Amino acid sequence: MERYKTNARALTFAELAALDDESIDLFTGALVIAVDEYPRLDRQSYLDKLEQIAFEAQNASAGLGDPSDVLLAINSVIFLDYGYHGNRQNYYDPRNSFLNQVIDRRTGIPITLSILYMALAERVGIPLLGVGMPGHFLVKHSGSPGEIFIDPFNGGRLMDAGGCGKLLEEISGGRLELKPDHLRAVSKKQILTRMLANLLGIYSEGKDYPRAIRAVEYILMIEPDQPGYIRDRGLLLAAAGRQRESIEALERYLRLGPNAADGPHIRESIKKIKAELSRLN
Repeated sequence: MERYKTNARALTFAELAALDDESIDLFTGALVIAVDEYPRLDRQSYLDKLEQIAFEAQNASAGLGDPSDVLLAINSVIFLDYGYHGNRQNYYDPRNSFLNQVIDRRTGIPITLSILYMALAERVGIPLLGVGMPGHFLVKHSGSPGEIFIDPFNGGRLMDAGGCGKLLEEISGGRLELKPDHLRAVSKKQILTRMLANLLGIYSEGKDYPRAIRAVEYILMIEPDQPGYIRDRGLLLAAAGRQRESIEALERYLRLGPNAADGPHIRESIKKIKAELSRLN
């Protein structure tokens, strides 16, 4: 218990991104992201809520040895007793990507429900890993007799690799076929990046440029030399009227990838931004 309380200290996102992956508490990391939108958020109160749910899951799973049985006991607490569920009606509501809102509203998207589920399972003694399957985030338990995949968005459904294949076929309309790489574990930093990428997409689509810029800048704290996100930041800065910063970011993108497929388009964008800046001056 004390270890989890220690992780509740007021980390900034920059401090979090500088940690090695093993040192990151994923639940706390997700709360750090939420603090940007909810600056008065009391992180410890959400850790306390997690501990209460975990206590009930521990009681429900007491005496069980088989991992599948323990996972089903966790499911009975979080999905039946507490009523957590996937938000199908408002999937792109940004609140689904903020862990405090997911806990309060008891609904979310696959990745945030998975973070909550992983934190609960860890406290019950079942270590889980994130699985970044295309279009749908899962978690898995690796052990005897084999891997068990869990879908927190769909009530904690337990699956084998074949079930994951059917799920991918369903959500992709038959366009994607499951590959071994789709079921590999992803790092904690990759999970946080995927959360932020969801927010980046939502805010960019809604032309909420200040929030979109913050999301992409958080991603770049984790992956500072990722060309695609450097480009995205540059284009968002231009849309927000921050031309000088935009030019700097887009020129850096071209230095990192001088032969990028979209290089001609970005060079043309830089010319237009510079011309606009000249008119303003």
